[in-house]
Amino acid sequence: MQTIAVCGAGTMGAGIAQIAAYSGFTTLLFDIRQDGLDRAKAQIEKSLTAAVEKGKLTATDKESVLQRIRFTATIEDCVADVIIEAIIEKIAAKTDLFNQLAAINTADTIFASNTSSLSVSEIAAAVTVHPSRVVGMHFFNPAHLMKLVEVVSGKETAPEVADSIYELALKMGKVPVRVKDSPGFIVNRVARHYYLEAMHIAQQGQADFSTIDQLLEGSGFKMGPFALMDLIGNDINLAVSQSLYDAFQQAPRFKPNVLQEQRVKDGKLGRKTGLGFYRYEQ
Repeated sequence: MQTIAVCGAGTMGAGIAQIAAYSGFTTLLFDIRQDGLDRAKAQIEKSLTAAVEKGKLTATDKESVLQRIRFTATIEDCVADVIIEAIIEKIAAKTDLFNQLAAINTADTIFASNTSSLSVSEIAAAVTVHPSRVVGMHFFNPAHLMKLVEVVSGKETAPEVADSIYELALKMGKVPVRVKDSPGFIVNRVARHYYLEAMHIAQQGQADFSTIDQLLEGSGFKMGPFALMDLIGNDINLAVSQSLYDAFQQAPRFKPNVLQEQRVKDGKLGRKTGLGFYRYEQ
């Protein structure tokens, strides 16, 4: 593998592109929105600058990483050994993207979905050419820092494809875990309650967002649930909750919370809009 294309320049996509380039791969970051690409470039530059200031990266290495990333709004540029999609959490959008890319890539190109809750098997079933090369590669936010990667094999996924993605995660300095295709896989199925129970506590007035975050961070969590939802994006986090709620036949334990539903309705998506559970300077 030499070239990796990341589709979707949101917080997650930018983080994946950064770690791919940092690991020495020629990297393309694609998004249909130029403003999204501009924000992603600024995010990556800010992250790398912080690493230089902390002595974790040299200024020369920073420039080398940036030179390995090409930002593009042209889908025809997305020709690579591995394509990682980090777009909206909807099967139709993901399969439409993969089918467009299948027409301009070779049969050996691996299509990896960063989905956090959707069925990899269903995504692969709708990919018309070589569905056996579709696999899940689920990173966690912030992608350039979090070590875990879930490597998800669907019903059609060829074993050698899953092996290749497992090895790719290792080359990126990650800790890959093989996972069977199931709703929420492992982490999101368990972690859903980290968010939902925190919102229930806040909704009941037992503590405010900041207090809950401080208590959980003080207990060892890297980020509190409300800060993390704002980082991920409340729209994305809500979509995962809704996906699991539907997948488990509306089991009450997965029911989305009105605090998040209202924020999404009001466009208060978190860091990317400047307002979520907290307010952020743009």
